[in-house]
This record gives sequence, structure tokens and C-alpha cells, in this order.
Amino acid sequence: MIDCAVIGAGQAGLATSYHLSLLGVEHVVLERGYVAETWRSARWDGFHLNTPNWATQLPGLPTPGDDPDAFAARDEVIANLEHYAALIDAPVREAADVTGLRRAGDGFELDAGAETISARTVIVASGAFQQPTRPPHAGLPDDVLSLHTSAYRRPGQLPPGNVLVVGSGQSGCEISQELLDDGRQVHMAVGRCPCFPRRYRGVELVRWWLDTGFLDQTIEQLPTPRARLTGNVTVSGARGGTDSGPLLIEAAGATLHGRLTGMSDGRALFADDLDQSTAWTLAWERDLRAKCDAFAEEQGLDLPEHAPVLERPPGRAATELHLEEAGVTTVLWANGYRPAFGWIELPIFDELGFPRAQRGVTEVPGLAFVGLPWLYKRRSPLLLGVGDDAEHVAAAIFSEALT
Repeated sequence: MIDCAVIGAGQAGLATSYHLSLLGVEHVVLERGYVAETWRSARWDGFHLNTPNWATQLPGLPTPGDDPDAFAARDEVIANLEHYAALIDAPVREAADVTGLRRAGDGFELDAGAETISARTVIVASGAFQQPTRPPHAGLPDDVLSLHTSAYRRPGQLPPGNVLVVGSGQSGCEISQELLDDGRQVHMAVGRCPCFPRRYRGVELVRWWLDTGFLDQTIEQLPTPRARLTGNVTVSGARGGTDSGPLLIEAAGATLHGRLTGMSDGRALFADDLDQSTAWTLAWERDLRAKCDAFAEEQGLDLPEHAPVLERPPGRAATELHLEEAGVTTVLWANGYRPAFGWIELPIFDELGFPRAQRGVTEVPGLAFVGLPWLYKRRSPLLLGVGDDAEHVAAAIFSEALT
């Protein structure tokens, strides 16, 4: 029986392995594919991190890349994590897809391919979200391609024609811009996702997050548990780091609609809520701007002024779209992911599918999680913050392994 099994060889699992090794805990890191598998199989070709290189702060890893202010492309992220795994000599076992986890005596049993592994303790680091949100609406015409962003790679993958993008977070906006650049007409169903300038008053967004304490907000400060599902701030790491968001996508040529409510007779149906969603996003941006301004004034920083918040003239957006008449041949689902822990045979999950845990340590002795959104702080799933939670959980699990 091994002391600890870590499930997942992404940034969370590798950071956990680093701290377990420091503590002398015998462990194995089980990965369903290869190191950094999610970055390989669920990101499009033109993907870039939306945090700069200096914000990749994994324990024991020097700042990657030649330029700390650059934004790593997908393949660079994969190479960095492969390098990290080798650097820390992580005991990764690839092609070990864990499909079952249960209590067994004083420890756990894991189904990993054809093998059953026994472990005294388990740390689940399989990703912030594992299951692409299923298209919630029936009635899509058979001749229209339905594709989640996790399966999207490049514009040439799609059939000729225009695209309806459902969702206005980072993936929805970045892929929409890529499709517009490819000459496609894009329609976007807009939800409530926060946006902010890439560089506000000359300072990079992640630096503002750190300086204002934004990333140190804890889960207790969330208005409701469901707020854990709110999308990340929509900015882009592409083209050297740029602003993003539905209003900029509209300015680039896309047509915006409200939230998608259904499909009927070849038509996409939208709520009449675009103005409300836009107002919510702009209010969120103004609030963070005010916090940044207050910090700058308090510190006596002489910073340039920034352009005003980009407004959108009120006006009713079309509440239905005839797909064939609009030349839409693809519906691209950018509606995110949800937790998927059905393979864990223990009653430890809340109504949203997240484990009940205190900073990752569950009520089941010896079982913990790392890398989930709001595991402890806003920064918990980020390359900037996952190492802190990994250190905490590794120490907690080490005490379990000794008893």
C-alpha cells in the first residue's frame, strides 16, 4: 500500500507532488493521459494563457520563458509543465485513468485502468472542472454542427458558414475573435461574465489583482455558493495580451443576443436580457476600477488615466435567429464546465457537485482535493496560487500518512 495517490498530473497534481516529496511521503501521480493532459486535449490551437509568465509561480519552478511579461501559448504551457515534472522528479504514471475511488479498510482503493491501487491517502487534483456542460437545448437542426469549445481546435475544423457562439466568457470571446478574423459572421449569446482591461492605467491586470487583494478573497466572502460557478474575468493572452469581452467582439463585427433559451423550428431563441447582462458586466468593471483607483491614490502612484468604460447604447437585441437564413452552420457551446466526480464512491459532495472540504481537506480521513475554484481563495486554481493550497494539503495528508 502506497502512502499517497495523487490523481492528475496538471499544475495542481505536480505542485502537490513537489510538497509531498519535500515531506518524504511515498506517493504516485496517476494521470489519465500525459502530463498536462487537459492543456493538450481541451484547448484550441491558438490558445494563450491569460496570465503573464511571471504569474506562473509553481513551487520549485523558475519563471518560465524569456520574457516574464509575455503570455505563453498552449504548447509552451505543456512544455513548461513537462519540464516541471522532470525537474521535481514527480513519480508520474501516465495512461492511468482513475475511474473508481472507494474506501477500503483504513485506506482507499483506486481503479486505474486494469490495475487496482491501494493507498493510505488520496489527493484529487484532476482539474477545476472536468465535464463540458452539455448543450441544454434540443431542437438543433441535423445539418448544423454542435460542438463544445473543449473540442474546438481551429476555424478550418468547422464547415463553411457562420457560427452561433453560446457563451461570452474567455473561450467564447477569444474563439469568436478568431472566427471573425477568419471571415466568419458570428452571433453570440451573451451571459454574465466579468470583464476588465488587460492593462488598466498602465498596470497589468494580474498585478492589480495582487495589489488590491482581489486574489486573496476567500470562499466565505462569496455572496452565494453558486458564485463559485461564475466565469473568470474575460481578458486575452493572445497577440501579446489584449482586452476582450462581448462589447469588443461586437465592435469587431459580431452580432450580440441575450441568453439562449431554446431552439425551435430551426430558430435559436434568446432572452430579452442583453441590456441587463451588459449592465451587470459594466457595473462589475466599474467596481474593480474603483478599487484600483483607491489603491493608486492610497499608495501615491502617479498613473496615467484610462479610457472610460466602453458603453453599449441600449436597444432591444433580436430574440430569435433563423439559423439557415443567417447562414449558421455551427453552434459552438462556450458555456463552460461542471464538476464531474461521479467516479468517487463517497457521499462528500454538495448540491453543486463540489466536495465538502476545509481548504481541500474533506470529512473523510485521508482524502483531499487541490486545484478547485475557490478551494480556499480566488487564486486557488491559478498557476499563481495552486502551490499554496498544495503545500497546505500535503502537510495535512502527511500527518494522515504517519498515523
